[in-house]
Amino acid sequence: MTMNTMFARALLLGTISLSTAAGMAFPAAAQSVVNVYTNREPGLYSATLDEFTKATGIKVNAIFSEQGLSERIKAEGENSPADVLITVDIGRIQEAVDLGITQPVKSEALNSAIPSQLRDPEGRWFALSMRARSIYASKERVKDKAMTYEDLADPKWKGKICTRSFQHQYNIALTAAMIVKHGEAATEEWLKGVKANLAKKPSGGDRDVAKDILAGVCDIGLGNTYYVGLMTNGTNPEQKKWAEAINVILPTFKGGATHVNVSGIAMMKNAPNRENALKLMEYMATPAAQHVFADVNYEYPVRAGIEINPLVKSFGPLKAEEMSLAEVAKNRAKASALVDKVGFDR
Repeated sequence: MTMNTMFARALLLGTISLSTAAGMAFPAAAQSVVNVYTNREPGLYSATLDEFTKATGIKVNAIFSEQGLSERIKAEGENSPADVLITVDIGRIQEAVDLGITQPVKSEALNSAIPSQLRDPEGRWFALSMRARSIYASKERVKDKAMTYEDLADPKWKGKICTRSFQHQYNIALTAAMIVKHGEAATEEWLKGVKANLAKKPSGGDRDVAKDILAGVCDIGLGNTYYVGLMTNGTNPEQKKWAEAINVILPTFKGGATHVNVSGIAMMKNAPNRENALKLMEYMATPAAQHVFADVNYEYPVRAGIEINPLVKSFGPLKAEEMSLAEVAKNRAKASALVDKVGFDR
């Protein structure tokens, strides 16, 4: 990412200082400040952070980067100004824990708002929003309205499946969840079956799956639910056509429910503004903040009782798999090894 791009995106967060955008350090500590590192697009959080500041008087300094934030915090060490990290995917969250840059948090407000399977047992991270790993299906060529993840290995789909790389974090998490659900041997056979059904070599992203379905390259594929909202209501007319060509199926595991991944928040080990950081973490689980995640980015809130976006609601009710995401995170390395073992992306 160029410095100009980083600066432009940073400006979306009104509260960010020019010195931060230029890559300089935040003030080490201040009573009315909290410093946020995030790889989530600033536009998603700007309104929420502004409301937090209005409610508490605490100014939010934030820096955005798509990659490398955990490594940066690790390198900054005891002098790191980072109070909290907001990131996507259980893998990236666990990476921060594994690097030793987080600290445990005890909060009744967070524990009561966020289900136990969506937070670290030791309080080192908490989910803020969920996204379902769904199946995109051609409106013209697929009559199925319900499927399981296991069905993707059914020979009836031979030559009809598209997907991004299975080494991508979204598919690694799904594969790790399959290991938790069925074990390594069964997951390896499942991967072989899905690979045998591919219409083309894995490539692109989730939006490209919808694009390929419209073009007739394949009939079904894996994609996160929120991309459909972004394509449908975005400014790109071509992507709107891709979204219009598919139905969204919320698959389940056999004997289970739908796999979800999360965005999450963690307090940094050397947070200079710990009390303010905790206030921000707890604010992110309030109904007001949870509504923003649901409505602006087409995600599912982690807090019960929050209305979801009408488009997301049209996909049908989500019954999220209740397996611990901490267990999913523990099996990511095994999942990656199995993907390579079966040569899925080759």
